[in-house]
Amino acid sequence: MDAPLRLSRQTRAVLAALLERPAAWSHGYDLMQRTALKSGTLYPLLMRLADRGLVEAEWQPPVPPARAPRHAYRLTKEGLNLARASADRAPTRGPALGGVLPA
Repeated sequence: MDAPLRLSRQTRAVLAALLERPAAWSHGYDLMQRTALKSGTLYPLLMRLADRGLVEAEWQPPVPPARAPRHAYRLTKEGLNLARASADRAPTRGPALGGVLPA
């Protein structure tokens, strides 16, 4: 049996942000705005979550005018289960403790 996954407050914040719209794709910039995480924290975290099969990522085509292709992220089934379990256990006192900034 695997040991329970220990989640940092940053990971809980990302999971909570993705849980708000679990079927929708979210771009990194949107997640940065909603979690108050900096890109140097967010993107490595998203890569680790994707490597563990908790988040799926895809390249989305450019949107005119002059937009480059962008990565988008959403929860997998396993990620959705973890995000729900994390939300049930997480404190709700703001972004520093795993909450999400209002949209």
